[in-house]
Amino acid sequence: NSISQVFLLSNAKNCPQRLSMKSSQEQNSDTDMSSVCMEPSDSQRNLHHHHLHKQSPESGPVSSASATLTDSNSGVVKEPYMNPVLFKFLFVVGTLVYSSYTILVHLMEVDGAIPWSSSSMVLITEFTKLFLSLGLYLPEARRLGRFELPSPRGAVLYLVPALLYALNNNLAVYIQLQMDPATYQVLGNLKILTTAVLFRLIIKKPLSQIQWASLFVLFAAGVSNSWGGLQRSTGAPDINKASTLHITPLGLFMISAYCTVSGLAGVYTEYVLKKQPALNINMQNALLYVFGVAVNLLTFVVQARGRSDSSFDLFRGFTFLTWVLILSQAIGGMIMGVIMKFASNISKLFLVSAAMVLTTILSVLIFHLQLNIYFFLSLVFVVVAQYMYNM
Repeated sequence: NSISQVFLLSNAKNCPQRLSMKSSQEQNSDTDMSSVCMEPSDSQRNLHHHHLHKQSPESGPVSSASATLTDSNSGVVKEPYMNPVLFKFLFVVGTLVYSSYTILVHLMEVDGAIPWSSSSMVLITEFTKLFLSLGLYLPEARRLGRFELPSPRGAVLYLVPALLYALNNNLAVYIQLQMDPATYQVLGNLKILTTAVLFRLIIKKPLSQIQWASLFVLFAAGVSNSWGGLQRSTGAPDINKASTLHITPLGLFMISAYCTVSGLAGVYTEYVLKKQPALNINMQNALLYVFGVAVNLLTFVVQARGRSDSSFDLFRGFTFLTWVLILSQAIGGMIMGVIMKFASNISKLFLVSAAMVLTTILSVLIFHLQLNIYFFLSLVFVVVAQYMYNM
């Protein structure tokens, strides 16, 4: 029930509008309702915005569970609220889920290959997300007496992130074969660079000079780790072992494309979620996953027809760990949607960075990963960059 309550949180923007249509006498008689839904006074709003100026959601991974929205009528910035304790809980769970992905994929490798189709795994994950989102939305639908849907034009907006995420989800699987888990997580932090640039270009999000400097430090972290991985992979008899730091030239290209598409998908998804703030987050997630199922179903059919046996067996090569991976990725995807609506992509990227550290620890414990000086140097760069970004 507590998890369901978290995902059912949404911005009840209609309350202020309904109250504003009442007379002052009616508002005074509805004391209980006005205490919940009535707009704050100008002095309260100014005080709240002064606090937000000092401590914005981007000031840290869990400093605020609010998503910045702009009222189309007054232009006043409003903050849909989520309980900070619940937000921190989601942040921790999301970190655990994100860090487990690459570990689980490597545990399922057979002779350096994945025994199941990436398209089938992603398709079933999207089905699972859709099922869970609709299940969490049902209590809200019963309360409203109907399913709250956007206009057809508004619904189409969810197609673009579905296409981008479908591309990246499949790409993420094959990247694992070109590098070890720790290298994947460290280079994955380049999402911070691509996301920040796209924020500036698309959402016009300003960055301070020290924040731009931190992005160059983060770039140095990627270069350091990539150079170390290339040094280790040169002449190595088996570069697919998870216990050795490595990255191939193809892996370097794939992770660059992955980070760029990931940044674009995240920025656009946050834009869509906050463009319709009154729509329940579970319904918004369901819309994303409806298109996700359609896109990934087409991808699966194309890949199945291209195989020599033309097999359409969705579950070929699946094991218990595959189902663990699917369930964890479904839960993680839904958590990311909540974070992007009630916080920002920056908070999501801090989660990714925290997962990098946890993945490295797990790789050492499970795969006996051997760390070299380049990895430690890049890890220091990442920590310094994150500190600078939040100064």
